[in-house]
Amino acid sequence: MQFQLLQVSDIIYIHESVLNPGEMAGLAKDSSIDGAIARVEFRVHYHLIADVYELAAMYAVAISQAHAFRDGNKRTAYAVMEFVLLKHEISIPFTREEVGDIIIKTAQGQLDEMQLATWLRRQ
Repeated sequence: MQFQLLQVSDIIYIHESVLNPGEMAGLAKDSSIDGAIARVEFRVHYHLIADVYELAAMYAVAISQAHAFRDGNKRTAYAVMEFVLLKHEISIPFTREEVGDIIIKTAQGQLDEMQLATWLRRQ
């Protein structure tokens, strides 16, 4: 399957779109969004991602756990996950509470990308 991957600039743009007025824009001092994206690209390159649900989940895990932004890491992870699904013509009607709980668990390392992908497939 041919995946449509995101560039760092795409993720930074999405990050800026989820920030509320007064929140801190920009990258965190000691983190790198490049490293998070490299995790996704590595898995795609070595055929470790089977479908778009796994791709979207991997982006969400990588971004939420990288803490690459000064503010809005979990919202960015969710927005990127949803964007990847939509880009591949998959629409999932998330409820705010449900997806909020899932992204928090993902950011805390309580859910890995395979568990998140399984959850996405069930929606």
